[in-house]
Amino acid sequence: MTAFKKQLKALALSVSVALTPALAMAEEWKFAIEEIPGSIMDAYAQEFKKRIEDKTNGDVTIKIYPLGSLGTPTELVEQVADSVVQFANVSVGNLGTIVPESQIFLLTYTLPSDSDATANLLGSSPVIYDELGKDFEAKGLKLHTMYSEGPQVWTTNREIRTPADFDNFKMRVMVSPILLKAYDDLGASPTPLPFGEVYGALQLKQVDGQINPVPAIEEMKFYEVTDYMIWAGEQELVTTVMSGTDWYDSLPANRKQLIRDTTAGMQNFMHDVVEQFNEDKLAKIKAAKPDIRMIELTAEERAAFRERSKATHSAYIDITGERGQVLLDALLTEVDTTTH
Repeated sequence: MTAFKKQLKALALSVSVALTPALAMAEEWKFAIEEIPGSIMDAYAQEFKKRIEDKTNGDVTIKIYPLGSLGTPTELVEQVADSVVQFANVSVGNLGTIVPESQIFLLTYTLPSDSDATANLLGSSPVIYDELGKDFEAKGLKLHTMYSEGPQVWTTNREIRTPADFDNFKMRVMVSPILLKAYDDLGASPTPLPFGEVYGALQLKQVDGQINPVPAIEEMKFYEVTDYMIWAGEQELVTTVMSGTDWYDSLPANRKQLIRDTTAGMQNFMHDVVEQFNEDKLAKIKAAKPDIRMIELTAEERAAFRERSKATHSAYIDITGERGQVLLDALLTEVDTTTH
């Protein structure tokens, strides 16, 4: 952060402290999300807004900024760190250049294969909140919570059941070094593309498949230009809700407790929301394209991909160093403990 930005932030915080008690009670918190209105992230933001405003009797109001309102996902995170925006809900795939350690959640076959177990882990993991949280704080970010938007699903133009089936297969991935390595290790030819270009690339056969949760597949109509939907159990789409540490640290104790209580109280709510979203969107896909092939890989088929995924761990360590090794070992141990 530049010295000028730091001076502006210090001035803004000092002015807020100097406000009269009556004025200080009238607060507006900006909440930016990287998805459209009506999305899972919007459901989170709307419920968070309702609970905060109800608990404060309107003394705190929240204004929600959906996709594109304030810039790219990376820019949203920067604005949060600079205290321009109070909250942002951003997927870990867009945090690689800011908090490299968070890319641990892009490693395939790392989280539990059961969605309930994943939700519990993301809601209360000591590795996440006691350890990974420190890496967020080092970048001026307060990690409040993580949640999953559901299992990642491959939509493809041919049946994929083994790593060999990925031969000469162009799989669209987000622009992330970890994801490039991950799908190369699984046997595909990973092809990075911006989200908005995926439909056209599938339609023109520039790529052969892509990965996203069911709600995104339905909302972006990816099923229209692919023949298969494949549940390979390799990962879930993990998102983060964060604030800037300077802004958060400036809050009185009761406001901090309000935020902690609200985020904790929303864990079960979001788990139910995500399940309903995935169920409803899948039903819409089936109705719109009854002949699409839906495949769930067997345990044996997943095992072949899982074995290959271990090679990706070295790429994560190359990026994050010894710190990444510590986090990965701790998370794998925690996952193993909670699923056995």
